[in-house]
Amino acid sequence: MSTPEQAAAERIRDANVRYHDAAAASYDAKWGINLGATGQAQVRAKLEKALGGWPGEPFEHGLEIGAGTGYFCLNLVQLGVLDRATATDISDGMLDALRRSASDRDLAVDAIRADAERLPFEDASFDLVFGHAVLHHLPDLELSFAEFARVLRPGGTLAFCGEPSRYGDVIAAAPKRGAQLVAPLWRRAVGAPERPAQARDGRYGDDLEWEVDVHSFAPGTLGELVRDAGFEDVRIRGEELLSSIYGWTLRSLEATADPERVPWSWQSFAFRSYLALQRLDTALLEPRLPPALFYNLVLSARKPG
Repeated sequence: MSTPEQAAAERIRDANVRYHDAAAASYDAKWGINLGATGQAQVRAKLEKALGGWPGEPFEHGLEIGAGTGYFCLNLVQLGVLDRATATDISDGMLDALRRSASDRDLAVDAIRADAERLPFEDASFDLVFGHAVLHHLPDLELSFAEFARVLRPGGTLAFCGEPSRYGDVIAAAPKRGAQLVAPLWRRAVGAPERPAQARDGRYGDDLEWEVDVHSFAPGTLGELVRDAGFEDVRIRGEELLSSIYGWTLRSLEATADPERVPWSWQSFAFRSYLALQRLDTALLEPRLPPALFYNLVLSARKPG
């Protein structure tokens, strides 16, 4: 008979599967995921922040945890960071989307359904374990980090980006509320009708979103978690402040409209202006402010050699 903690963890896993399966078809459009030059530049910047610089040589074999539709993994393959890539997720819908994108670009990636807490790989199989916006979905972080350490080779690298900070949740709340107030005016201005009832009823998985975001992180607590798993050289930095406030405003507005009817002109403007604020954050704020103030955290560490 399962304990209450095990039952709660199983509910979180089930919600993650159902949410990401439902969201897979529209996920790239919703989050502005790009697998071209723009996406590669974003991923390069994130990895450089996490590692403290660009890796001098490609990693022989990288394992992505919670790869989703392939934003991080496929862009890293195209950037030449990985000689070989294995992408894992617990959602078949997400992995199917990743496989299609990889096939469209003639990229060789192994896509395997796997739970981060029970990885189906031998010890010391990879020299990079990485992920983007995934740790906050995992029910048991201690067990997951123990698995990351197990499958890494001695001297291997751990790198995770896009993890919400504790303060980030506070940052996101205000633009979400403000956007709801002005959404009818915005829809009228851009000519987008209100989101259809079937979408509000869960067609895109939105009704499960609150169930799958189970953690936010303080930098010190996250660093302690990584060290307790046996890693060293732990590095944690913050990213996105102005761009996160702006981005949540945009996403909250767009969430009220029919996603098929939001004009391309608006989507292009929103994406380009968001990227401009990302660059401003990177150049001006991230080098000067403590990580805890930012919406997202990036981290890296090394398994002792």
